Amino acid sequence: MTEHPDETAAGLARIEGFLMSQAALLEAREEGQAFARTLTWLGPDEQDDRFAHRHLSMRREMLATTVARAAELKDEYAHWYGELCRRATGLAAGVFALWTAVLILLCRP
Repeated sequence: MTEHPDETAAGLARIEGFLMSQAALLEAREEGQAFARTLTWLGPDEQDDRFAHRHLSMRREMLATTVARAAELKDEYAHWYGELCRRATGLAAGVFALWTAVLILLCRP
């Protein structure tokens, strides 16, 4: 059996996204029903639709903000990781050069 970790992770992310969207939809409907009951001048269907639409719009905005922030963090961490790799490589090269110099000096007759 051949493993495809990237495809598996992408599939799991899609499933998670679907489940989250369904949970948000259910939450929007429940909150919409509770809120809309206070809008007695609207009919029952109008009450549900009005609040659910507003709530889902708000959730979409929140999700877009979260995705944008995740992208910012990814870029920031990639920058810091690159910097850390450069420093570690420089340190390793310096230590290697120092040990090489010490060994050459110690091995001289």
